[in-house]
Amino acid sequence: MYYVIVPPMDDRIASALELAFPDRDADTVGSAGISWNEKNNTVCVEFADRETVYLKVASDDDGSRIARETAVIPYVDSHTDVPVPTILTREADGPVPYIATAPVSGPNLVELWTDAVSSERVALAREVGASLARVHELRFETHGLITDGDATSLELDSGPWTDVLVETIAHMRELAPSERFDHHFDKVTQAVVENRKTLDGAPAALLHGDLAQPNCFRTASGLGFLDWEIAHVGDPARDLYRAKVQLFDSLRSEGPAEIIDAFYDGYRSVAGGLPDGYETRRPIYAAVRFLGVSGFFDKYAEFRDEDMELFADWVDSEMTRRLDRLES
Repeated sequence: MYYVIVPPMDDRIASALELAFPDRDADTVGSAGISWNEKNNTVCVEFADRETVYLKVASDDDGSRIARETAVIPYVDSHTDVPVPTILTREADGPVPYIATAPVSGPNLVELWTDAVSSERVALAREVGASLARVHELRFETHGLITDGDATSLELDSGPWTDVLVETIAHMRELAPSERFDHHFDKVTQAVVENRKTLDGAPAALLHGDLAQPNCFRTASGLGFLDWEIAHVGDPARDLYRAKVQLFDSLRSEGPAEIIDAFYDGYRSVAGGLPDGYETRRPIYAAVRFLGVSGFFDKYAEFRDEDMELFADWVDSEMTRRLDRLES
């Protein structure tokens, strides 16, 4: 995955800082990392007393993602041993929705992976798989989008998994800055609906939804996850497949077999096996996941050393290949 750095300071960040920490002086406000999500702006704030916090602000005035994250983090913390950030303060309903968290107590997976030799990467992949399985142990009676909640329970806008999945695709479309392959969203949505019988019998588990390497970190107590703003209740097979792609695959090929095997083995060590129906539903999620390329085509193209039109041809043909597989 390629990213761009979000500018660290604007009027909304300044307003959120004043609302969240009215009696404190910020010494520096800098970039918290790299992101393609233009709906948020996350910065690292160092106060005059040297304390550091991370502040995420909704750039579009939509507090639903902040509400979701502030519900899911304490819920995961109270129901699993998977490490999560500590929330310092938050406001989902105000004029500038925000959440502030303390720094986590260990390095993220990007740092660990960069410095790791092959055997260490295998061990890391196994750890990620095990932690993801622990999240998926949190089961629900219905699928749904998370609207609110706390450490005790989560509130869902519930429905059949097909309908929830279609809604998450619509959210992906809203985030996507490239319109060149906007028709891919229509085609994938149609394919999902046509596979309703296959999808609606899936288990209902808590899904993280965005396990890229920067969203994984390791502490003394284990490997944990950041950035829960698109978490939802759905098919664990989708989360497992998406995590495999985001963490270990390249754009045009799967990751090393020993890494993928370790990831799955770590998952099995906790769950006792891969999610029911994983192999059956995985081709559907392969098409859904590729919308992350279609919708961000311009950003991918910017960082690729190849002719843009040839790259566009490949993107279109690759999506066609994935959709054709669902019809065979």
